[in-house]
Amino acid sequence: MRTRENIEQFGYRQELRRGVGLTDLVSYGLVLMVPIAPFAIFGLVYSRSGGMPVLAYLVGMVVLLFTAASYAQMIKAFPLSGSVYNYAGRGIAPPVGFLTGWMILLDYVLAPSLLYLVASLAMHSSLPQVPVWAWLVAFVLINMVINLRGIRVTVKLTRALITGELIVLAAFLGVGGWALLQGQGRGFSLTPLFDPETFSWPVVFAAVSVAVLSFLGFDGISMLVEESTGGSAQVGRAMRVALVLAGVLFVAQVWVAALLVPDPAGLLAEDSGTAFYDVAAVAGGEWLRHVTTTATALSWGLANTLVAQVAVSRLLYAMARDRQLPSFLAKVSVRHSVPANAIVLVSLLSVGAGLWTSTRADGVDLLTSLVNMGAMVAFVMLHASVIVHYSLRLGSDDMWSHLIAPLIGMGVLVFVVINANLLAQVAGLIWLGLGALVLTGLYATGRRPSMPSRRV
Repeated sequence: MRTRENIEQFGYRQELRRGVGLTDLVSYGLVLMVPIAPFAIFGLVYSRSGGMPVLAYLVGMVVLLFTAASYAQMIKAFPLSGSVYNYAGRGIAPPVGFLTGWMILLDYVLAPSLLYLVASLAMHSSLPQVPVWAWLVAFVLINMVINLRGIRVTVKLTRALITGELIVLAAFLGVGGWALLQGQGRGFSLTPLFDPETFSWPVVFAAVSVAVLSFLGFDGISMLVEESTGGSAQVGRAMRVALVLAGVLFVAQVWVAALLVPDPAGLLAEDSGTAFYDVAAVAGGEWLRHVTTTATALSWGLANTLVAQVAVSRLLYAMARDRQLPSFLAKVSVRHSVPANAIVLVSLLSVGAGLWTSTRADGVDLLTSLVNMGAMVAFVMLHASVIVHYSLRLGSDDMWSHLIAPLIGMGVLVFVVINANLLAQVAGLIWLGLGALVLTGLYATGRRPSMPSRRV
């Protein structure tokens, strides 16, 4: 088979089972992004954007569509698990790939911890007699067992979970739309899209740096290229479809929510973690508040973390089989064809990071900053790998796909990083510095990064 040959020409065997179709990939990406993700961060995006959350999400979607286009180009060149680690390593140079993989690890390893923490705090608020740590451990154990059962079990469950999320979203949009028709809120307005009184590009991009958290996960689809029935072309298409679908859902819900905010001036002055649930109560009463709160907890604690574990375990597996992480992480379960040791390690890290940050008042903000910065820097390197591999190395004549579009995507992402908060910038630099130290250690011990069977 052509897909098997593609793997073997890079020096690898086809160990992961191919059984994931286009619908499965799109569903996986949507669950990883969470169709109702804005529920949890609506107040922060509204405040940072100057009351223009719709614009923040639209800009975020466009920015990441450029990123998805670069992913599609690099997946086509190197159809391997490992995402930006493989693309930067093979497209530019192995040391660059290591540092890029190191930066995306900041996103992938800590994202499950962030999701578990948010979900556990939400469940604790509903059932305070159960401590946060107990909810966190329970969520981790459930997801670890499911992921160890194999990718097909994970895919089937994600379909059921995303159906539930979409039902809750439809209920909010229906009730919220009816409330606006009945004269509640500010009625229909373009202000959530553009407000000349508060607009400036630094304000918008500061909000985008937060809003992109809702989109993070679309890139995780690339981790399943070795398990996709249609290979790289199918994965590239699934990423674009999932991004657009998520963007439409995000824009619809934040537009309705922005028009129903009970105290716009107060929310602009100080963001509220319960802003969306307050809006739900205005639209439909306390029952809708409880439904949206519970849905957020379950989607972040089960659905999103379930697929997040899949993505990070594949990244660890890819780096380990190239001897850039301990070799035990490259072990694949014979029975279920999944990287079992990597899945278990991710679960342990999630518990540790989640329990540590649960004791901090700024725990959620800290994890959010780390996750976003890791992803943004890695995406910048993804665009660079397209330019280096296609335009410089292969001399491609496709100026748009291999030079102009990546340059636009890179430039916008750099602007987003510059306008991110100071905590995110400092954390990103510290993590990058640690990666440089690890890379130096690899060279000192004779384990310099290398990529077998480089394809040209």
